[in-house]
Amino acid sequence: MTVLVYTHAACLEHRPGPNHPESPERLLAVWNALRTPEFADLQWREAPIGTREQVELIHDPDFYDDIAQLAPKQGYVPLDGGDTVMSPGSWEAVMRCVGAACAGVDVVMGNGQDSGISKVFCATRPCGHHAEPGRAMGFCIFNQAAIAAAYASERYQLQRVAVVDFDVHHGNGTQSAFYNRPELFYASSHQAPFYPGTGAQSETGVSDNIVNLPLPRGCDSALFRSRVETEMLPALRSFNPGLIIISAGFDAHRLDPLAGLNFDDDDFHWITDELVKVADACCNGRMVSVLEGGYSMEGLASGTAAHIRSLMGA
Repeated sequence: MTVLVYTHAACLEHRPGPNHPESPERLLAVWNALRTPEFADLQWREAPIGTREQVELIHDPDFYDDIAQLAPKQGYVPLDGGDTVMSPGSWEAVMRCVGAACAGVDVVMGNGQDSGISKVFCATRPCGHHAEPGRAMGFCIFNQAAIAAAYASERYQLQRVAVVDFDVHHGNGTQSAFYNRPELFYASSHQAPFYPGTGAQSETGVSDNIVNLPLPRGCDSALFRSRVETEMLPALRSFNPGLIIISAGFDAHRLDPLAGLNFDDDDFHWITDELVKVADACCNGRMVSVLEGGYSMEGLASGTAAHIRSLMGA
C-alpha cells in the first residue's frame, strides 16, 4: 500500500536549546529509519506552510498573534517556563507542521495530485498534542493533529472525525479543544499519574466523545492491548469516523528515557494494524498520522518504522 510522507528541512530549525529532549536529531532519526530499501515505496513530499485560517480552527486568534509576535529573530523565547522554547526557526517549523497535517487530509480525501492515496505520515516537529487553544506547553506550540481534524470537518463537511493518541503523555490540548465538540472524538492511551496530569477515565467529553486509558508505570504489552481492545476500539467503531488521525508518539517505548511504559516495536505495529482495520471498515481506509513524542533515538526510529510498516500493509 502506498504511503505518502510529508516532511520539511525547516522542521530541523526549531531548536529549543542545548540538551533539550525535543531536538532536531529526533527528525533525523525518523528520516534515517525510513530512507532505507525496505521503505523504498514511500512517496515523499515537502510540507507546505500552514495558514492562519487553519490554525484558528483550533487556536484562539489572540494566541496566534502572540506566537507570531514572540517568534525571535535571534536567541530563545520561553513560552511556558522553559519546556516550550522558540528559536529563530520555530515559526516556520510549526507552520510546516500545520501545513503537513492539513495537506495530508487533502490527500486522503482525494484532493490534489496524490489523490488515491489513503495513508499519510507527517514526519514533522515540534510535536503538538499538549498545545491548548490558548496556550503552548509541553514542547508543543500549535496542535497540528487537532487542527487537521477540525480542517477535515470544516473543509470536507465530515460529520465525525477521530484522533487516536498513543503517545506516553495525555494530549491535554486535543482533549481541551474537542471536549465540547461532539463531532470530534479523542482517544488516548497514556501513562498515569504523569505529565500533564489530565486524562482521567472520568473525563468523557460532552457526548462521550473522549476516551481515556490511563496506564500504570511499567505497563506492558498485555495490559495495553487488553485495554485498547476492550475500551478504545469499541468506542472508536461506535463513533464511526469519516477519517482517523493518529497522534503517533513513540515515547511509550521501553527504551525512552523520559517515561515509564514498556512497549516494544510490535506494540506500535499492533495498534496501527488495529486502527487500520477500523479505518477500512469506517472510512475507506483514510488515515493521517502525525509524529508526536519519542526521545530515545533508537526507540523513536524503530517504533516509527514499525508504525509505517503497518500503514504500508506489511
